[in-house]
Amino acid sequence: MNKIQKEKRQRRKEFRQAIEMELKEHRSTFIVFYILRFLVLVCLVSQAFLHNYEGLFLSILTLLLLYIPSWIQVKLRIEIPTGLEISILCFIFAAEILGEINAFYIVIPGWDTILHTLNGFLCAAVGFSLVLLLNDNEKLTFDLSPLFLAVVAFCFSMTVGVVWEFFECFMDQFMRLDMQKDTILHAFSSVMLDPAGGNHPVRVRDIADVILVHSDGTQQALGLGGYLDIGLLDTMKDLLVNFIGAAVFSVIGFFYARGRGKKSIVSLFVPRRKGKNTALF
Repeated sequence: MNKIQKEKRQRRKEFRQAIEMELKEHRSTFIVFYILRFLVLVCLVSQAFLHNYEGLFLSILTLLLLYIPSWIQVKLRIEIPTGLEISILCFIFAAEILGEINAFYIVIPGWDTILHTLNGFLCAAVGFSLVLLLNDNEKLTFDLSPLFLAVVAFCFSMTVGVVWEFFECFMDQFMRLDMQKDTILHAFSSVMLDPAGGNHPVRVRDIADVILVHSDGTQQALGLGGYLDIGLLDTMKDLLVNFIGAAVFSVIGFFYARGRGKKSIVSLFVPRRKGKNTALF
């Protein structure tokens, strides 16, 4: 038993060393990783002093997520290009530390939009790469249609975007969070206001405020200057910008595939098998 435990400890040690070597292999990635890790550790300590346990959990989660690209490279023997790896690291930091803990989603207008657009682009790159990696055979790869690759990349990205919106809705409904941010409206239409009970939408205009009437009869004015839309428009906006990011990469990927992997910005985002000097084309 002791021998087995020693072997397990040795394998874990070798795996950690392999991850460290992977990080040091590309200087730019190495620098970005350790800068972000230092900032996350500072944030973790500050959240611990503030007794903000949610922020503490997010900081620990971010630390683990920062190791994911290196873990994938070591475990699956895949070489992630520097451009893609740095983008993933910065995205994780921007979403968790800046967005959630430092409230950039609220403080900086459009922060959520920027991240969802980038997410659409990066997920399309991942979908594009998955097809190439799963068909890592020269004959098969050359037979893949550029249009097919572009469509798969686009659909993969949109699927990830939709699943994430499902997750946000689930967390809002069952965990009482507000991941689907609300929108203030000054007009809306609803068939539920049709006095005849039919399917004719009734338009409500010039809404200045909304008053809540609680079950005990007490009233509360929201004071928001309009009607509160619960997350629908935010979800549609997130999917729209995800669509734009996915479409941009898919178009660029189409021409990259048609050119049989000629030098392109796409090559900065397309992983390859370890030991190969070129991309999968």
